[in-house]
Amino acid sequence: MSVSPVASRLAPGVAAPDNGNLLEVRDLAKLFPITQGLFKKVVGHVRAVDGVSFTIPKGKTLGLVGESGCGKTTTSRMILRAFDPTSGQVLFQDRRLGWVDITKLDDATLRQIRPNMQMIFQDPYASLNPRMTLLEVIGEPLFVNGIAKGSELQDRVASLLKRVGLRPEYVRRYPHGFSGGQRQRIGIARALAPHPQLVVCDEPVSALDVSIQAQILNLLQDLQQELGLTYLFVAHDLSVVEHISDRVAVMYVGKLVEEADTEELYEHPLHPYTEALLSAVPKPNPRLRRRSFAVNGSGGSADTNGSTSTSGKRIVLRGEVADPSNPPSGCYFHPRCPYAIDVCKTDAPPLRALLPGRTVACHRAEELQLVGVPSSD
Repeated sequence: MSVSPVASRLAPGVAAPDNGNLLEVRDLAKLFPITQGLFKKVVGHVRAVDGVSFTIPKGKTLGLVGESGCGKTTTSRMILRAFDPTSGQVLFQDRRLGWVDITKLDDATLRQIRPNMQMIFQDPYASLNPRMTLLEVIGEPLFVNGIAKGSELQDRVASLLKRVGLRPEYVRRYPHGFSGGQRQRIGIARALAPHPQLVVCDEPVSALDVSIQAQILNLLQDLQQELGLTYLFVAHDLSVVEHISDRVAVMYVGKLVEEADTEELYEHPLHPYTEALLSAVPKPNPRLRRRSFAVNGSGGSADTNGSTSTSGKRIVLRGEVADPSNPPSGCYFHPRCPYAIDVCKTDAPPLRALLPGRTVACHRAEELQLVGVPSSD
């Protein structure tokens, strides 16, 4: 089968990246219209995702974190074209077609790409059809995409079950006969069935017990090493993200506020919102527990150079998350930020490279000394 040149798969003026990345997201945005009245007049928009950009190298994991409603799940679904983005680009290096812009593909080409981009869903109870056996659940993407059928399909499903830690003889059983952890393993097997390059994990362990979470995370890491998978791992639990991610991107009200290698971000955060999230990470050593410290935009104890310090204390942010349909002026985080100054209230900070491999959207990133997660040694 002949393959069209890579350049023809991208929009005019968009150059094919020449690097080791599998996925490049550029200025991705999603606006949901707000309507009212009988004729559904558009009176505003919810800015669910607002200019998000990041890259994921082949075989690596990017953790996308933030509070509920920050836009991380919407971002992941636009990457898979479950949602059509309002603007932006999603460049993906398909194993057969080369670099393509997912946002510009027609239905026929998108069907060719879909087997290489799969998703593991959050709820292992709602994501599996109770009327289908495991053979049908896991074999469906193989059959629909013309990858396998008949006895070959049965053999591949049995092999996938074994690979995720389940018995091959379970193929004739229904999902209701399994625990939550086992159901999530079934969901993982279904995602692996068409041999994808990119797997989007949408909070895959948040509905599971802590002990089962560790098993699923270890399974995902083993599969990544064995199959060379690339993960976008969406979560709100930073202790989980630390365990599996190579890099972490932090979102707040639809915007990316910080991105860095996992170790650097956890030890030395550059954005006040990241510091607040990290202060909530459970400490295995009880001697490292922090006292609560509430801040509402004017908290913290000022030192001689005007910066503030919350060292050793649990940061509890007061106030509500900004309304994405009517966000505040300037930095969206400034009403809740203990370090906010006048410029934060009027000027939106751009996402900029402050250090090699580190980007942050904060006016005061150079002067603040923020507290990360202390070592448990």
